[in-house]
Amino acid sequence: MSTFVLVNASCVEQEVDAIVNAANNCLCFGGGVCGVIFRKAGVSQIQEACSVYKTPLKDGDAVITPAFQIRNATHIIHAVGPNFFVTPTAFQELFDAYYHSLCVLMENRLHSIAFPLISAGIFGLGLPNPPAESTKQCCLAYQKFVSDYPKYDIDVRLCAFTEGEMREARIVFDSMQAQ
Repeated sequence: MSTFVLVNASCVEQEVDAIVNAANNCLCFGGGVCGVIFRKAGVSQIQEACSVYKTPLKDGDAVITPAFQIRNATHIIHAVGPNFFVTPTAFQELFDAYYHSLCVLMENRLHSIAFPLISAGIFGLGLPNPPAESTKQCCLAYQKFVSDYPKYDIDVRLCAFTEGEMREARIVFDSMQAQ
């Protein structure tokens, strides 16, 4: 049976098969959760693993690497969220980043995943409420995935890092779970 929870925590610290990196399209070392993941996994190792992919990736794409020095996960899924300051209507691409991550999880026979709020930080500039929009798209992606693959069980953790993000995410998460 698949599960989906919202937690007020860092996705990097979750005990899961795969942690999701809110990646940039060149799969380079970045800021925010991307920087935390690269440093914890080992910058040179993860950069080398990412170099096998043809970049730039498109918004919504997701690829996988080992987690290297991260001990609480075996893999990192790098999901490219859209930059809403550049593309203010990229809601489908944000949905795709979540949905494609779940597909990569399944393709690699993994079952548990921890997401950050993709495109809710600096890439969320231009949105009225980035944590709410990111939560909405994650919920929609989860719902579509479990509908498309009802026999493949997944454990999804959507991680809101700050208390403010958690407040905004909780409103959307609870309303969408009630539907």
